[in-house]
Amino acid sequence: MRCRCAGARTVTTSGPDAASLPDAASAPALVPASSAASAQVPGEGSRPDLGTQQVLPVSGGSEGADAPGLVLDPAGHGVAAWHRGILGLQAVLRPLPWRQTRAPWPVMVSEVMLQQTQAVRVVGPWIDFVSQFPDPAACAAAPAGAVVRAWAGLGYNRRAVQLRAAAAAMVERHSSQVPADLHELLALPGIGPYTARAVLAFAYEQDVAVVDTNVRRVLSRSVLGRRTAPREFQALADALVPPGQGWAWNQGIVELGATICTSRAPRCRRCPLERHCQWQAAGRPDPDPAVGTSVQAPFAGSDRQGRGRLVQRLRSGPLAAGTLAAAAGWPDDPGRAERVAGMLVADGLVVRDQSGTLRLA
Repeated sequence: MRCRCAGARTVTTSGPDAASLPDAASAPALVPASSAASAQVPGEGSRPDLGTQQVLPVSGGSEGADAPGLVLDPAGHGVAAWHRGILGLQAVLRPLPWRQTRAPWPVMVSEVMLQQTQAVRVVGPWIDFVSQFPDPAACAAAPAGAVVRAWAGLGYNRRAVQLRAAAAAMVERHSSQVPADLHELLALPGIGPYTARAVLAFAYEQDVAVVDTNVRRVLSRSVLGRRTAPREFQALADALVPPGQGWAWNQGIVELGATICTSRAPRCRRCPLERHCQWQAAGRPDPDPAVGTSVQAPFAGSDRQGRGRLVQRLRSGPLAAGTLAAAAGWPDDPGRAERVAGMLVADGLVVRDQSGTLRLA
């Protein structure tokens, strides 16, 4: 699903005020951000204007019909208006500590943590995690249980095991380095298209587009003004990235979706794209083109909640077989607790000894 829930990546984040975030100066010393973060706006300075109109080769509407291309902003404002608006957000980006580095491993860790987790919850654990495991080799050499313990507070603990597996693969295949190639990144355990592209854009500053929930929302409302098949978004997003501005563009559009073009209460008057937004120009009709059809099942009472309770309890020590139901929060349903514990074992988060006692792997 990077939901990235507003602030989380499904990568969604309703952005917290800067004052609510720990001081980025408390983060470990990392490779400093390059001067490329100071984005030049197309059409200003030495960069040429991209024209008043541009046709992008994307497919047709949600019905799947092919179309020769999408003409951006037929009123004549063109691609340059989107570029100016998004790149202009550089001055107001939230001071998230992973934005202060281009070191590939810390960037990858942040992107994995941000999946399904709000940014404000990630800051502290990210700082601690990259201090404890500063590179893929350190993460791969640690026991799985140590990595899971360092994941405390983030939920979706299987991500920690998958990240450790990816680190081991980088040690084996890439001399402990994070690859800078999309196909090599996608070949790593647990690394999907969003995370792979985010590493390329945010660590290696390549001109590729990241497409999470926030980006899809901005594109659906502002550029397309309609609901769109998921396969259409990546081609459109890639075509919109201004040359040489991959880092700045992607940070800006993610920030816009996380803090202004939010799912429930978009603050259109504060949006730099308001004058060029297709949905706004149409009077913001229902249905909202950014509203999807999939709804995640409630967390309360779910297997996910029981899994989380078991892992949290196991962080403090082994758990005897007879205590599983109470630890999972289902004292009257030991069968369900046993089934969920078996899933944790199968996922590699937990091991069970001959007596039935569970402990972190």
